[in-house]
Amino acid sequence: MALPALRSPFLTLGLLLIAAGSPAAAQTGISTETVAAPAQPNTIVLQTAEKVDREIWHMSESGRYAVRNVTRPTLTAFRPVGQPSPASVIIAPGGAFLGLEMDKEGWEVARWFANRGVTAFVLKYRTLPTPPDQKVFVAELDKLIAGEKSTLAPPSDTPAKALADGLAALRYVRTNAAEYGIDPQRVGFMGFSAGGFLSRSVVEKGGEDRPDFVAPIYPNMAAMNVPADAPPMFVAIAADDFLLARQDGLPLLESYRAAGKSIELHLYSKGGHGFGAGPVGSPEEGWLDLMYRWMRTQGMLSKDK
Repeated sequence: MALPALRSPFLTLGLLLIAAGSPAAAQTGISTETVAAPAQPNTIVLQTAEKVDREIWHMSESGRYAVRNVTRPTLTAFRPVGQPSPASVIIAPGGAFLGLEMDKEGWEVARWFANRGVTAFVLKYRTLPTPPDQKVFVAELDKLIAGEKSTLAPPSDTPAKALADGLAALRYVRTNAAEYGIDPQRVGFMGFSAGGFLSRSVVEKGGEDRPDFVAPIYPNMAAMNVPADAPPMFVAIAADDFLLARQDGLPLLESYRAAGKSIELHLYSKGGHGFGAGPVGSPEEGWLDLMYRWMRTQGMLSKDK
């Protein structure tokens, strides 16, 4: 479903949150039905968690799990079989900070890394509050996409709670590195769409908690404030992504280069927004392999750094 140009650079709910195919689907293609929370083994609750759990789970357009109204952030660990590489990566799904595409942009990617020896952690970070009734939520989202007045308001910047959860995740992984057999100085952070903006934010505002490498995937491509100790960055985005249309040139790339920091950009001929791990046969197929190779060239995967 093509979405109109909207104010927030993260509003891709028709692609990233939930959708459809049920008789109860609204004009956005998002189902009004909810589902029970799936089993999430090897999950820890972060210290930033609020007391009340308000999560609402539903299925995405491809039949995968998504969640909104997250108030108790968690990390779910995906351990490799056998000896892990020294590197690890925290994965932040997208969803306009109104929800999270947990399966497509979280668990699937984490399994990919774990199958290659990299310990992965999927971050379920706090999202902005949305109506608890799924039917009301869908109706408000319909209004928002139609350009009408809505109670939903995607932010123009990373919310403070999401940033706090991202930094808490980095601290947890480093503090518990010995338990997972990983190097606390080779902890990466990657994210999709809004999770990509969170990836940028943990670099800009993370201070001593900054990741050792970062990979915003189809993120906001605007310029960023690049700190003096910014880690190497890997970016993947499609040429027909609506986020690129909002910029003149490639400001994110230009700001990183101007700061003298390492950045690798992969711009695919097409793929739109929200391509996840990259469908088979698509131009963006295999971008994870390129990221894995990039991690190796950055010295993250070998025992000797």
